[in-house]
Amino acid sequence: MAEQQSGEVTIVGQGAKLEGTVVSAGSLRIDGQVKGQINADGDVMLSPQSQVEADIHAQNVVVAGRFKGSIVVKGKAELARGGRVDGNITSKTLTVEEGAIFQGQSIMDQQPPAQSSGGAAPVAQPQPKAASSPEDAKV
Repeated sequence: MAEQQSGEVTIVGQGAKLEGTVVSAGSLRIDGQVKGQINADGDVMLSPQSQVEADIHAQNVVVAGRFKGSIVVKGKAELARGGRVDGNITSKTLTVEEGAIFQGQSIMDQQPPAQSSGGAAPVAQPQPKAASSPEDAKV
């Protein structure tokens, strides 16, 4: 898991049980239990002993523990060996290591590259042909 430049990581300890909304301006590591909503501006790491039932919104996520809910990340979602996800994952990249369990749906959210014209290239439409030669004028 890539650390944020500031290096700020919030840790929910192994003995902790949180219920509600967890918001982190940086990255978040969960060693305990969380039920509710998780919003992180950075990455979220669920350690092997974690038990999380929530909706996660983050940059990237690594699941090594037990997770139930939905994951929406802007970058990479990784299921580490021994990790389990029961729910849906929306990400640009999904990695499932051998020994991980994924029960749900994966939505690969590939954003199209920005177009300078603000949209896709126009599709050429057939135009009526004007008679320009004697062969074209024949009916």
